[in-house]
Amino acid sequence: MLDDDRTVEPPATLRDAEGGGSAPPRGTGRGVSEVPPSGRTAPLAQRGLVALFAVACGAAVANVYFAQPLLVTMGHDLSLSPALLGAVVTLTQTGYGLGLFFLVPLGDVTDRRRLVVTQLLLLVAALAAVTTARSAAALLAGMAGVGLLAVVTQTLVAYAASLAPPARRGRVVGTVTSGVVLGILLARTVSGFMADLAGWRSVYLASAVLTALLALVLYRVLPRHTNTAPEPLRYGQLLRSTVTLFARERLLRLRALLGLLIFAAFSILWSSLALPLSAPPYSFSHTAIGAWGLVGAAGALAATAAGRLNDRGLSGRTTGIALALLAVSWAPLTFVRSSLWALLVGVILLDLAVQAVHVTNQTLIHALHPEAGSRLIGGYMVFYSVGSATGALAATSLYAAAGWGAVCALGAAVSCLAFALWACTRDAAPGPTTGMPG
Repeated sequence: MLDDDRTVEPPATLRDAEGGGSAPPRGTGRGVSEVPPSGRTAPLAQRGLVALFAVACGAAVANVYFAQPLLVTMGHDLSLSPALLGAVVTLTQTGYGLGLFFLVPLGDVTDRRRLVVTQLLLLVAALAAVTTARSAAALLAGMAGVGLLAVVTQTLVAYAASLAPPARRGRVVGTVTSGVVLGILLARTVSGFMADLAGWRSVYLASAVLTALLALVLYRVLPRHTNTAPEPLRYGQLLRSTVTLFARERLLRLRALLGLLIFAAFSILWSSLALPLSAPPYSFSHTAIGAWGLVGAAGALAATAAGRLNDRGLSGRTTGIALALLAVSWAPLTFVRSSLWALLVGVILLDLAVQAVHVTNQTLIHALHPEAGSRLIGGYMVFYSVGSATGALAATSLYAAAGWGAVCALGAAVSCLAFALWACTRDAAPGPTTGMPG
């Protein structure tokens, strides 16, 4: 079934994620091994290194969301029409989606340390392009590049999952995903504050510096990820196998559809929230708008808790309860124009729900074929990106045409659809397919 309160156990573990125990990898002839540089122990053998994965993921993914509270200012600075404001978010998410399909799968067949560091350095160049953009075309191209390369986040998530033992994989994925959640939500707070302090370009300049520093640190501490397969997959085969995985694994398809819907709802809120908050009666500054990301940081708590619940075999109940909360969250959000307390409650419920489902999704699908973890998570996240991009474009367009009430109606409809999908498929019984598509 879609999730019957059981986790799917993978065939092997590489290393205890929180300090103890290891098991030799058991592969399919297309495996990889982790080789620590300079004889050091591999990451995830210490809790501090789990935290480093979380920090790196959060810093990378934040680049995708910095623009959301800055759209109005960026539009004024570069003479963007209202219709193009949504395109800034949509192009970034489109780039992210392309990177998920074309770049993340490389983690299954190449040295992940080299892949991570290379992507981070290229991300620095894309951030520099955004910082120096003087036209709408240059900005949009730079933002697409930022989205394309920010997928290093998912390479790191798959990397962390591959190093964790089955009994603690949900916990590790939850911890790393909590970093992703904080990166997404604090991005708005940081970008709003820095834009008020030194202009919107300072946000991307500071991120470029931080990303360069992270590239150096990760190069020093990550283990090499050496391909041990006698006949490694070629790039074309790698991409085709991602499609084959979707064709063969019903659980992956269903969880990907849930991911699309929950992140469409997530993007409907966060891509359009700056519009009513920057208008009367509030007329909030960038800092005040971005500070609402701190409220949504409660989602990080849901990420860690959901990972632990999945390790206990409660993935089905976690998903159902979270999706119900997602649908309910839009009721208080309808009253944003008259009550900030309503916004507070709605944001907390929505972010808790989205992150709980997201962590459960990733943990379940990675367990189907751990040796193809990058392809599984990358393929799943393509649906996330499609949902985010579609939600952003739909929300900003609908707000301009019909106002905040229509945006909330759309978000509620998408959320109810996600719950209905789960309810209608939870009694089905897909299992992991034996063997890996080549």
